[in-house]
Amino acid sequence: MTDPVTVPVPLGARAYDVRIGQGLLGRAGAEIAPLLSRPRVAIVTDATVAGLHLAPLQAALRDAGIASEALVLPAGEGTKSWPHLTACVDWLLDQQVERRDVVLALGGGVIGDLVGFAAAILRRGVRFVQLPTTLLAQVDSSVGGKTGINSAHGKNLVGAFHQPSLVLADIDVLDTLRPRDFLSGYGEVAKYGLLGDAAFFAWLEENGPDLARNAGLRQQAVAHSVAMKAGIVTRDETEQGERALLNLGHTFGHALEAATGYSDRLLHGEGVAIGCALAFDLSARMGLCSQEAPSRVLAHLHQMGMPARLSEIPGALPDDAGLIALMGQDKKVVDGQLRFVLARGIGEAFVSDAVEGNMLARVLHDAR
Repeated sequence: MTDPVTVPVPLGARAYDVRIGQGLLGRAGAEIAPLLSRPRVAIVTDATVAGLHLAPLQAALRDAGIASEALVLPAGEGTKSWPHLTACVDWLLDQQVERRDVVLALGGGVIGDLVGFAAAILRRGVRFVQLPTTLLAQVDSSVGGKTGINSAHGKNLVGAFHQPSLVLADIDVLDTLRPRDFLSGYGEVAKYGLLGDAAFFAWLEENGPDLARNAGLRQQAVAHSVAMKAGIVTRDETEQGERALLNLGHTFGHALEAATGYSDRLLHGEGVAIGCALAFDLSARMGLCSQEAPSRVLAHLHQMGMPARLSEIPGALPDDAGLIALMGQDKKVVDGQLRFVLARGIGEAFVSDAVEGNMLARVLHDAR
């Protein structure tokens, strides 16, 4: 068993650690105890995760003398909604959670985002701990303090910045993921190499296919991804500049998720992967990078068994104009102008609003 790795997120009074390693869920009580002013916590999770990991977590808490109650919500993207946010906040109030208490978010990105937002607005802010159970949540959504829910207008349009007090990323729990869900998270791992670390992307080209079965490689990939995100978040916590780079592939991806009804037709990380491929294709057509770069992106995603083209999404999609209209709801829109994360090469991403509509439409048309 590998020793845990600690990645600090040094945000002054809001600083916290991300702990990455094997067996952390079984040691959660000892890890969380120093944060508590009284020996009790409230846990929010979903039905799928509860069946796999809730009992071991509560046993670990009991071993450390910590009492717990749990709310189990439905699994799926639909849980990131007003009704479930209301249910979560009301339940936490029923549990008499005080501002000095700690709420535990046990699950993937949906639970982490929802519970983080509930913690942000409960009593004007209570502390929470992220216990991410998916690769996507471990490398991305559990770190950085973005919390929120979806609305009829689009994904993550309602929320708040609210940093966790601790993140415990147990890489052993990733063994319980379906292969498709693991690969969905891998879309975010690859994104880190593509946006700012060419050497890491080259490492992934060599080692990516072995991550699912090699705990040591998996820990390296998660820790490197988290360290990259922590650095960016520390420099730009509320996404005024550099943090927008973390949205590489997301302008396309979020539009595709909306177009497929936030359903199993397209998982978030699959949308990000297709979005990264489209962003590099667009960059090459604009003369920003060589054609070799989008070819490498496509080749690696296909090597991993991931979708990389619009034609690989099952079912019908809106026409090009419809997809571009969905992109208009993206949070990076400024003064009505679409902004894209483009690239001058592998590991060299930047934000631009200089994308012509005709060029964008051609990229979408050809990707079908």
